[in-house]
Amino acid sequence: QLQAFGGGLVQAGDSLRLSCAASGRTFSSYAMGWFRQAPGKAREFVAAMSRSAGTTVYADSVKGRFTISRDNGKNTVYLQMNSLKSEDTAVYYCAARGTVYGLSSYKDHKGYDYWGQGTLVTVSS
Repeated sequence: QLQAFGGGLVQAGDSLRLSCAASGRTFSSYAMGWFRQAPGKAREFVAAMSRSAGTTVYADSVKGRFTISRDNGKNTVYLQMNSLKSEDTAVYYCAARGTVYGLSSYKDHKGYDYWGQGTLVTVSS
């Protein structure tokens, strides 16, 4: 089970850190990803990290502004979001996948096994 939290209302240019806590003892066995869905739009990939944190993948739209990290000891994955823009407004979801087939698979939401409930981030301009 995944539970995402940390969303809120911020101003453009502000920072926010999302957290996603996982229950169970096998957190370190899963690659973790963050996706988002803006109103009226499809869910899109944001960032992902491999089991060991050795590999990270970012969407071009957030590269250089967002940082994904994980603490396997705390069963938690984070998304540090800096220099937020109004277009970052969305519901953010964390997800876990047990199998990864190359870098491109991190971006495929269909390959994720478990999803959190989402946390809303609203950036006002």
